[in-house]
Amino acid sequence: MDHKAYMYVVECCDGTYYTGYTTDVKKRIAVHNSGKGAKYTRARLPVKLIYVEGFDSKEEAMSAEALLKRKKRPQKERFLSENQEKNLISHFEE
Repeated sequence: MDHKAYMYVVECCDGTYYTGYTTDVKKRIAVHNSGKGAKYTRARLPVKLIYVEGFDSKEEAMSAEALLKRKKRPQKERFLSENQEKNLISHFEE
């Protein structure tokens, strides 16, 4: 796994999704669950990692994040379902 950056999706305790990018997935999820992550997730803890996709650059990960954030919930669910072959989540689960 030679990825430099990742786009990730977490499911919050209220069932909503939060999408972000990072260079260290495990650390980022720990930050979210410590209450020091994004303002959106702080009120919706704990979060559960459900999708991770690797990219060669931070810019590519940020672009993928921006595209996914623009989608409505049904489109996000379809994306997550249709892209499971790209999902690297097994590399980041404890």
